[in-house]
Amino acid sequence: MNSIPTSTSPTLYTFRRCPYAIRARLAIAVSSVVVTHHEVDLRNKPAAMLAISPKATVPVLQLADGTVIDESLDIMRWALRQNDPESWLQYQGASALIEQNDTSFKRDLDHYKYPNRFPEKSAENYRAACEKFLDLLNTRLTSSAFLVGDKFSFADAAVVPFIRQFAHVDKDWFYQSTHAPVIKWLDAILTLPLFNSVMKKS
Repeated sequence: MNSIPTSTSPTLYTFRRCPYAIRARLAIAVSSVVVTHHEVDLRNKPAAMLAISPKATVPVLQLADGTVIDESLDIMRWALRQNDPESWLQYQGASALIEQNDTSFKRDLDHYKYPNRFPEKSAENYRAACEKFLDLLNTRLTSSAFLVGDKFSFADAAVVPFIRQFAHVDKDWFYQSTHAPVIKWLDAILTLPLFNSVMKKS
């Protein structure tokens, strides 16, 4: 893909492993819009980022005109409005699924990742709660290779960083689980040049 020239590139404050930042970078990469990436040390966040986004969480995109976008889905949509060669906006679909990913699944995932912070239940209980969402994905993925049809699209980019994070909590368990469609889907995405391009260490 050819990059789109800009007189002043927007600045993206990002963190390599953050799932919200990953999905923002995926949309930016597929759009080919030129953006200056600033990798953030989460223990020493840059003053420039804190000044424009008091939320103090990545990703944050500052445009050339000073406009600040600090929600990952909004950053995705902004990039794709500039250029959408894969028609991600036209076929994004699965809005309810993305909302569930960002609310109940993300909450359960945080509990599963850090069970010591949430001693009310065991890690296994929190994992079982996460599996309810995986069951929904399994149902979709039994009839298509990706979440919306047979092509990697907006919905996959929005959800897959969180499933990758879930898998990494206990990879042995994940790859021996009954979630074969999700496993196949995740592994296919992890081999995509697009995905690997946004995960390179700077």
